Amino acid sequence: MLALGQMLAYACIFYIFAALVVAWQASLGWDKAVLALGPTLAVLISAGLAPFMGRAVDRGFGRALMGLGPVLGALALAVLARAEVPRAYLMAWAGLGVAQALCLYEVCFALLIRRFRSGARAAITRVTLVAGLASTLAFPAAAALTDALGWRGAVTIAAVVMAGVVAPLHWIGAGALAAVAPPVLKTRRAVVQVLRRAGFWVLAAVFSLTNLNHWMLVSFLLPVLMAQGLGHGLAITAASLIGPAQVVGRLILLRSETRVGTVPSVLAILSGMCLAALLLALAGSGAGFALAFALVQGAAMGGFTILRPVLVAETLGSEGYGATAGLLAIPALMASAGAPVLGAALLTAGGPALMIGAALGMAALALLLAGLAVWRG
Repeated sequence: MLALGQMLAYACIFYIFAALVVAWQASLGWDKAVLALGPTLAVLISAGLAPFMGRAVDRGFGRALMGLGPVLGALALAVLARAEVPRAYLMAWAGLGVAQALCLYEVCFALLIRRFRSGARAAITRVTLVAGLASTLAFPAAAALTDALGWRGAVTIAAVVMAGVVAPLHWIGAGALAAVAPPVLKTRRAVVQVLRRAGFWVLAAVFSLTNLNHWMLVSFLLPVLMAQGLGHGLAITAASLIGPAQVVGRLILLRSETRVGTVPSVLAILSGMCLAALLLALAGSGAGFALAFALVQGAAMGGFTILRPVLVAETLGSEGYGATAGLLAIPALMASAGAPVLGAALLTAGGPALMIGAALGMAALALLLAGLAVWRG
């Protein structure tokens, strides 16, 4: 239930920007920077709320958060469907930011780690195997619904799905997985100790760089591919492959769980993100490079989504994981928030080549930091 709920929630309240940005530009006539402020605001709000959400999960309120988030998301989508001016558009995205903080991966993973402890990697893998199909659902569904009902109709359908399907799935699923461990009440001391550890800051930098890389590329993948000469249909196909590729990456991790440790897997994934940027740079030379980018980038980010909470628990401990993960979510989500704005600025300043080059640099720096951390032991 959580797996299906996460897939639908990400499709409806997260990927909706990347799936509809072209339609919004054509219909509303707003500048890309104005449109990009929407998801930026949402992620900033989500980042600000992350530590509080993590502490709430530690204290046993995970089910309430998971159930309330989709309802708030539905209300925000209803506002977005009727937005005529930037103010209403940004108000809707502010509501979506609150909904994201309440019910997406950070809270879901904290709930799973609180419940399963050392067995959380397998549980997270099962959830993300399904949830990873969110982008595969979002892009073609948004295109089909926009053709049939217009983008406002598509957003309205997303609101109905959040309230009528995701909310009950999350409420029932989270209730069935209610943690048997007692609530963690003394989180302030643990937070101070975590902030003093070098591992916390290395993880914060790596998570931030990977989020910048991925969400900058995904947010503007359609216009970037079309600027390189690919047709709209082929660009949608490439974007839709990212979801199945995430599932493939997670299946590979699932099969290698007992043979390959977390750190070697992270290094391999970051190397894959570097390769993906190079493939995207070559997309103008042939459609095969665009499809290969989607497969490699999706597989890398799909695997990293699983390893990120496991890496936090292994490096910093699972006791009070919610509070620790909430702190780490602040820079990571701030990076996600800045990704669309940075992507728009880079596209304006130097076109796809500049944005892709910046993405490659981010992945390479994340790999370097992770490698140095391993080398220093």
